[in-house]
Amino acid sequence: MKNKQPSPGSGVLRSLYASGPSVEDNMPQTPAFPGQLNTGGFNNNVYPSTTESSPGLYYQDNNLVSGSLEALIHHLVPTVDYYPDRTYIFTFLLSSRLFIHPYELMSKVHHLCTEQQRLGDPQADKLRLKKITPKILQLLTEWTETFPYDFRDERMMRSLKELTQRLAGWDEVHKKAISQMSQGLIRRLTVLSQFEEALVKINATATERLTALKAKPQAATQRDLLSICNDPFTVAQQLTHIELERLSYIGPEEFVQAFVHKDPLDNEKNCFSDHKKASNLGAYVDWFNRLSYLVATEICMPVKKKHRARVMDFFIDVARECFNIGNFNSLMAIIS
Repeated sequence: MKNKQPSPGSGVLRSLYASGPSVEDNMPQTPAFPGQLNTGGFNNNVYPSTTESSPGLYYQDNNLVSGSLEALIHHLVPTVDYYPDRTYIFTFLLSSRLFIHPYELMSKVHHLCTEQQRLGDPQADKLRLKKITPKILQLLTEWTETFPYDFRDERMMRSLKELTQRLAGWDEVHKKAISQMSQGLIRRLTVLSQFEEALVKINATATERLTALKAKPQAATQRDLLSICNDPFTVAQQLTHIELERLSYIGPEEFVQAFVHKDPLDNEKNCFSDHKKASNLGAYVDWFNRLSYLVATEICMPVKKKHRARVMDFFIDVARECFNIGNFNSLMAIIS
């Protein structure tokens, strides 16, 4: 059977059940781990594996395997002849939050860029600054694009603004790149805020309806899904749109945050203790459960067995269409 692809539909489930959707240069770089795709970047050369050339870092077969926090932070910051591999940037920015707050990491990066690269020195070599500035901008761009939610912290935005102001003074091209990066970050954070506000309204509306139903159950109007849309493919399409929209707002750091379990005997402050919970991941879990409850409710609503069997057959077809589309999340929610 040829797989069908989702296309914008009538929004059946959206209205009923609340939707919720380089510069090329040659310089040494941390090697990618075996089996990983070449992520590209400024270079593809192997970074020296000797501890003399990188004190505090430990390599095995030319692969970086461990290091002190300070050494790893230094390894994150570009130099004139070095830019970290994108796999290292992502991995370190994601895992470092277990040991240091993102705003503290940004502060250290800011300090290293300013002091080591002499960004604040008007007598600094202009050619040297011209080489290092695009690399620092590239690092900041990757950070803001991959982990934009880190920048909801005012301390992060303050450090970012201070550093970019130093970088912007050297070239109009850099000013344009900084402007584009800042606009993209603000746009992403604005969309996130709007999505979270929509979730709050959705949950409030659902609570109000449930309260009204409990107060006057006889006034409830029963509307089954099949009477609204009896095409399994259309329903599967709408489910896929909802899935894609909600998944798009989940940041990778939310998974780290969700699976970190603080030891009750550990008195040290957790790096997530002043962060709110992984709200987008939690909202997605709520959506998964809501879909499961919807399917169960639709099956149990009919009084006659043959009508229940018809509803079950319908959702089996919906699950099959979800499978054909590649929407395994809705598939699992339906069959669970």
